Amino acid sequence: MAAASGPGRTFAGLTRNTVLLAFASLFGDISTEMLYPVLPVFLTQTLKASGSALGLVEGIAQAAQNIVQGFSGWLSDRLQRRKPVALVGYFLAAVAKPLIGVASSWQGVMGARFLDRLGAGTRSAPRDALIASSVADEHRGKAFGIEGIGDNFGAFLGPLLALLLLGYFGVEMRLIFFLAIVPGLPAFLMVALVREPRAKVAARAPTEITLRHLPKTYWKYLMVTALFGLGNSSNSFLILQTQAIGVSLNKTILIYAAFNLVAALVSYPAGFLSDALGRRMILLVAFMIFLATYLGFALTDNISVIALLFILYGAFQGIFRAVGKALATDLVPERLRASGVGCYSATIGLLGLVASVVAGLLWDHVSHAAVFLYGAVFAVVGSAALLVLLPADSKVR
Repeated sequence: MAAASGPGRTFAGLTRNTVLLAFASLFGDISTEMLYPVLPVFLTQTLKASGSALGLVEGIAQAAQNIVQGFSGWLSDRLQRRKPVALVGYFLAAVAKPLIGVASSWQGVMGARFLDRLGAGTRSAPRDALIASSVADEHRGKAFGIEGIGDNFGAFLGPLLALLLLGYFGVEMRLIFFLAIVPGLPAFLMVALVREPRAKVAARAPTEITLRHLPKTYWKYLMVTALFGLGNSSNSFLILQTQAIGVSLNKTILIYAAFNLVAALVSYPAGFLSDALGRRMILLVAFMIFLATYLGFALTDNISVIALLFILYGAFQGIFRAVGKALATDLVPERLRASGVGCYSATIGLLGLVASVVAGLLWDHVSHAAVFLYGAVFAVVGSAALLVLLPADSKVR
């Protein structure tokens, strides 16, 4: 497949598929992030749900998204077909969002959000395997970086679109959930246009895929991810804390949009640098940014500082998404890529569920600051594990 044109070697090695998949992530995340900054408000103010209920809803939603990636990754590896599985996921995620708007209780929101994230999880592992197989190994970080631009820039535009609809056009909050289907359908179309690379002759037949086929270094990386993930609760708690110190809903949405813009701007440089310098140290930088942000949220209620920290946190988001996935695909052979990235994301989801439920309990019964101190502790633990367990030159072994 011919490489996409670009200035010099910065964009060398990118392909038509990587661009299409970046646009799929752009439209998919516009659809998702139209809802994300208003969902905590919808739950806690419109439906009168507690912080614990919010933690449960978001924890289960994120767990569903990530855990199903283990299955969808296994299925696409077994079939050696990525595109059809990804298309099913994009369709489910698009059509599920209006169901949130008709919910009359937090339990109804949880069911609709579960279906939405089930679709998002179904598409992610096969899409990531498509990204990895569409470029040469030495350009993999850049490929995940450009997909991260699409994902995070969509997450920047989505809240702004919600703010425009709510503030300028006066659209009722529930209607936002119905309108989110509009950008979800072009995301499906972008994936439909992708040309799936042919499987190697030896891999065209259904393949036996079991966990014992994954390398030891990969399992060490999952351990690092799990230890860090124990403190990585839903970003909804950052949104709630921002509002709790007196920031208006409109300004909170703007801050959240700026957070996603930073994530978009950082994604590609992070992937590019990880190709050149190695993934481990770039990932460690992400963990340190997470630690600084959570400590700041725990120790101050100054509105300007909190806003700056939230925006800085976008750098963590951009690095962690691009470099974390690239490293997961580095550590598994080609025929197991979807399973590898699927299990990686499932680990994030399972531990994210634990972290979000714990955070909800701390929010309700201890203090808001306790949520962020808890996350900071596991950022330190995860950083130490990254340095001890993972070799600096981690590759498939």
